[in-house]
Amino acid sequence: MNSLLKSLEILEAVSQNQPVSVGVLARLLDMPKSSVQRVLMTFLEAGWLRQTGGDLTRWEVGARILGVRPAALRGGALYAAAREPMRELRELTNETVHLSIPDGTKSMVLIDRADCTQTVRTFSPIGDLSPFHATATGLAVLAYMSEAEVEEILGRDLPKFSDNTPCDPAEIRLELERIRKRGYSINLSQYRRAVCAIGAAITDSDGGPVGSICISMPESRYEPKRLKEWGQAVAKAAAAISV
Repeated sequence: MNSLLKSLEILEAVSQNQPVSVGVLARLLDMPKSSVQRVLMTFLEAGWLRQTGGDLTRWEVGARILGVRPAALRGGALYAAAREPMRELRELTNETVHLSIPDGTKSMVLIDRADCTQTVRTFSPIGDLSPFHATATGLAVLAYMSEAEVEEILGRDLPKFSDNTPCDPAEIRLELERIRKRGYSINLSQYRRAVCAIGAAITDSDGGPVGSICISMPESRYEPKRLKEWGQAVAKAAAAISV
């Protein structure tokens, strides 16, 4: 039992200090580096932790640990409030609906999904991580974040996932203004090729973003003439969830 508690202590320390090196963890926990390294490697093999690149190996939580969040959220206000609006939006559009939340300023995390009934449809696993700058869910949240958070996210290296990925901070800021004006975000194959999405932010009573909802569809079913119709439907669903 003591060994298990020590392992969980290391996991918590990584989560709180990521990205963090073995040496720093050993000092924080007052444990031998060899013992910390063994535990880290075990969590790496299980998918709970991952290594970052660079000259010095550092550790951070992996996607699997984020994937357990939905179970904890099923009794939460956001998850419960989103179920009916998600179902209604799926039935209205017959496209897959995603519910996502920000993991601080690191990434967006998919916490729930309502699949459409169409034979060809998009798919992302629960717990999937996605970037702010290249997705409808991320841009919707980014549009309502504080200036300091926006600056932190746009100040990083912004990876290009397709020919359509916006990577210029100035261009993204202009798009955030447009999102605030029209009430919804757009992703036209910016993240995954041949996948389009339309999203809207879910906000709290102070107007801060707590998550976002979107419809995701194959590019072959995206119709520009229906963008406003779809966008208003997604924005209405987000407003129904917002508290």
